Amino acid sequence: MREALAQARRASGRTWPSPAVGAVVFRGRRVLGRGHTRPPGGPHAEIVALEQARRRAGAAALRGAGLAVTLEPCRHTGRTGPCADALIEAGVGRVWIGHRDPNPSVTGGGVARLRRAGVEVEVGVLEEACREQHRGFLQVIEHGRPFVALKLAATLDGRIATARGESRWISGERSRATVHRLRGRADAILVGSATARSDEPALTARRDGRILHRPVRVVLDSRLAVPAGSRLFRATEGQPTWVLAAKDAPASRRRALEARGARVLAVGRRGRALDLRAALRRLAREGLTEVLVEGGGGLAAALLQARLVDELHWFVAPSLLGGDARPALGPLALARLPARPALRDPVVSRSGDDVYVRGRIDYPGSPSERTRAKSVKNGDGGKKR
Repeated sequence: MREALAQARRASGRTWPSPAVGAVVFRGRRVLGRGHTRPPGGPHAEIVALEQARRRAGAAALRGAGLAVTLEPCRHTGRTGPCADALIEAGVGRVWIGHRDPNPSVTGGGVARLRRAGVEVEVGVLEEACREQHRGFLQVIEHGRPFVALKLAATLDGRIATARGESRWISGERSRATVHRLRGRADAILVGSATARSDEPALTARRDGRILHRPVRVVLDSRLAVPAGSRLFRATEGQPTWVLAAKDAPASRRRALEARGARVLAVGRRGRALDLRAALRRLAREGLTEVLVEGGGGLAAALLQARLVDELHWFVAPSLLGGDARPALGPLALARLPARPALRDPVVSRSGDDVYVRGRIDYPGSPSERTRAKSVKNGDGGKKR
C-alpha cells in the first residue's frame, strides 16, 4: 500500500475531478505492475497497473495475484469501464483497499462485486494515509467544496511585504522550494485581485528552473479590476486562468478577459463581498478538488472568517518589517479570544533559516474542536489511542 500511495502522489493535481489513486499488482514479494490515475478520460490506477503487469509478466501471472489500491475500485461506467470488473476478469485473487469510496455511485459496490466473484477483499489498509491522499475528493463529496490549504510567508512581526508592496523574497530558498511542492499537488492556486495586480505571479510548480505542473490559476476579483493585459491572462499551454467575479461585474471587462482566453465565473455576493462559500462550491462544480491559496492578507482573513481554510502552511522569516508594512492577515473581527481559529497538533520545523509551521485548522465549536475538548477533559490530551 505504501508503494500504491507513492504512485498516487505522482498523479496529485493532475486528475481532477477524479481522485489521484495509486495501485500495485504483485505476487509474493514480486511487483508485477504499478500505476496511477491518468488525466480525465484516461484509465484508472487499477487498469494502468494491470496493463503494465500483462506486458511484463503475461496475462497468466495475474491469475491469483494480489492488488493494493488506495481507493475502492469503481463499479460504474463513466469515462472508463468498471475497475472492479476488470480485476475480476484478470483473475486477481485478493485486493487490499485503503478506504471505501464515499461517492454514492460507488460506495461499497466495488467491494461487494469483488466479493461476489470470490475475490478476497481487505478494506482499511493504511486508511489514514490514503484518506489524506484523497482529501480533496473526499471534501467535495462530503462538503461540496474543495479542500483549501492556505500558504503564508511572513516576517517575525507578521508582515508579508513592505509598505510599497515589495515582497521578493520574504522567505528563503528552501521555503520557496517547499511551496513549489505544495503547488505540485494542487488542482488550482487561488489569489486575490491585489496580489494579481502587484505581483503578477506565474503560479506554476517549478524545480531547478523546470515547470513540473501548471495548476489552474484562479483570481478572486469581484469587479474584474485586474487588467486584461496582466501576465496571468497570457495564453499559456495547459494552464487556464479562471476569474471569480460578481454577477454585476462590468460586461465590457468580462468580454476583454474572455478575449484573452480566461473563464469568468459569476458568483453571488454576501453583503458587499463575494460569497466565498458559494465561490468554492462553484469551483467544485467545475471539477476542482484541492485549492492552494497564496494571497493576499485580505483574502486569507476572509477565508478564515468564513471557516473555509482546512490547512495552514506558515513560513516565518527571521526578519522584521515594522508596523507600516503590509500584514499577513487582514482583520478577523474576533470579539473574544476563545473564538480564534487554532492549529490542531501543529508541526514546527526548520526550513533553512525560516521556521515552518503547518497543521489542520480547528474552529471553535467545530466537531473536531468539540472532540478534542472532550478528550482533554478526559485526561488523554486529545491523542488517539
